Amino acid sequence: MTKNHDVVMSIKGISKSYDNGFTALKEVNLDINRGEILALLGPNGAGKTTLIGIITGLVNPSSGSVTMDGLDTLKHQRQLRQKIGLVPQELLTESFETVLNTVNFSRGLFGLPPDPEFVEKLLKDLSLWDKRDNKILSLSGGMKRRVLIAKALVHEPTVLFLDEPTAGVDVELRHDLWRMVQGLSRNEGLTVILTTHYIEEAEDMADRIAIINSGEIILVEEKDTLMQQLGKKSLRIELKKPLSELPKVLQDYPVELVEEGNSLLYTYRATDDSDEDGHSLSELLGILTVKGIEISNLFSQKSSLEEIFVSLLEQVGSSEQVKLGKSSEAKKKIKEFGKEER
Repeated sequence: MTKNHDVVMSIKGISKSYDNGFTALKEVNLDINRGEILALLGPNGAGKTTLIGIITGLVNPSSGSVTMDGLDTLKHQRQLRQKIGLVPQELLTESFETVLNTVNFSRGLFGLPPDPEFVEKLLKDLSLWDKRDNKILSLSGGMKRRVLIAKALVHEPTVLFLDEPTAGVDVELRHDLWRMVQGLSRNEGLTVILTTHYIEEAEDMADRIAIINSGEIILVEEKDTLMQQLGKKSLRIELKKPLSELPKVLQDYPVELVEEGNSLLYTYRATDDSDEDGHSLSELLGILTVKGIEISNLFSQKSSLEEIFVSLLEQVGSSEQVKLGKSSEAKKKIKEFGKEER
């Protein structure tokens, strides 16, 4: 859950259009709470990186404003730049420098005095300390990604942007980074904005989820609330004897006969253990008992955030490339979808 509702950053009416007529962002409005981990999800080309570029001062908006701690990020860029850390998608590093030198140099760029103890701890947390004297040119892609994260954290920012931070990183490091970022958020109040294609990453780390598509924010919700309201459960009921067909009395239920008739698959809402027609799980089990259908085992499963995300995209008319339709229509359908699933 979100730790508090103290807004550290407010994005108001941000739009970005280019000379060729392409519009990357359309009237984006979003408040980011201090100390939270916000996951920004969306298909390729949705506008995630453009939005981060505007917030961090790398891209100029066509209209709108971003304020941090009450200060406009364009007007007070020099004052605010030390408070923001950015891990970009691209592996842009000083290839012929050593790890230690490039991290120390990044700290110095912000006018901070040397702090060997802090840098040592940071590099150890990122499993880079043993590589501190290696030239970056010699590092693997995963190690270079760690260096980018170290450079983003070495000036001790209060807001950290992670743009696909674990792309090309092995599974073990990915989980190590999750734990590190969560620890910084919980223990030191670091605010984290994460974009990722690993939806498992967002599900594991985030307090809130924002979904962006075609340059518009179409949904912002607490992760736990989203999982409860839009999530579903499924129950696989293993039978002692296989059925040749689904009994007529069960045809009004969202039940499928699977595994060559050896199991029933029942899908229902995560919030109240009932299906869309109001039938309850207990009713279903009661019918099976009355009909003499014996059960050997039960297996339940909840929707993952990935399944919810894909469902949202499908509800607004996704194509084979998972692209949304008109954003105004998308927002309306998502609201309706949320109501149906409650």
